[in-house]
Amino acid sequence: MSSSGRWTARDMPDQIGKTILITGGNSGIGYEAARALAQAGARVVLACRDTSKAEAAADSIRGGHARAEVETLPLDLASLVSVRDCAKAFTDRHDALHILINNAGVMAIPRRTTADGFEMQIGTNHLGHFALTGLLLEPLLATEGARVVNVSSTAHRMGRIHFDDLQGERRYRRWGAYGQSKLANLLFTYELQRRLDAAGRALLSVACHPGWAATNLQYAGPRMDNSKLMEVLAGGLNRLLAQDATMGSLPTVYAAASPDVRGSDYIGPDGLGEMWGHPRKVSSNAWSHDREGAIRLWETSEALTGVRYDALARG
Repeated sequence: MSSSGRWTARDMPDQIGKTILITGGNSGIGYEAARALAQAGARVVLACRDTSKAEAAADSIRGGHARAEVETLPLDLASLVSVRDCAKAFTDRHDALHILINNAGVMAIPRRTTADGFEMQIGTNHLGHFALTGLLLEPLLATEGARVVNVSSTAHRMGRIHFDDLQGERRYRRWGAYGQSKLANLLFTYELQRRLDAAGRALLSVACHPGWAATNLQYAGPRMDNSKLMEVLAGGLNRLLAQDATMGSLPTVYAAASPDVRGSDYIGPDGLGEMWGHPRKVSSNAWSHDREGAIRLWETSEALTGVRYDALARG
């Protein structure tokens, strides 16, 4: 622990011998988490939509730490075909998966749909990761001490799961859709842990959020709207209020590597409103603990993605 008693990446145990897959690890908090874990000795696999950016990120991590082991895999979470291809490519190369970090996402964008017709935010942020986790469940269950880490957001507090309009076809509000997807991340995290416990499995399912971190995420919506004004505003707010991506990545690194993490833990910054600071265990809202809603979302997700968690099937 640092002299201030606040956790930093230097407090992480060595990760030598561990294999970690992180989605969207080519920039932002994903890149910073990947860099920290690779420097601690883990073999890190960056699963990213843009393979050239992924390779550049891998080269950058290796450049900062000569012994870092970094691989890349193509993954477009907005395509179930790509998700399946990524999972197969990983299992063809690796027998073990110690940590799966479901990090990639989109935020508050104009309504778009995935290759499978899902609204882009629920499709990318939740359904793509739900499918990927299920497809990688076998190596996760076979690996001692494995974890699934889902990156959520304080925006889950503004979210509700609209089962009657999950894809926002009748009414679409970009921030409401983002909140729905981030609430889905937590419902998935907690329901996965309940099913693991019921099946007597040691795999941990945990969640985290970065607070307000300055990344490219804030610019995606304004750029898709072709709004220079909103892009400038996003940049200004980042400079005034956000912590940097390195600090924003600490809850992810803590959730992935700290020995005191338990199943269903939720990790976020320790500062005012959980917007900034060092990682600690935090709480999520009552909606995220709605067990009936979690089961319904799970069953809906299986139906939409075609991915079933047979090893954890209820009796």
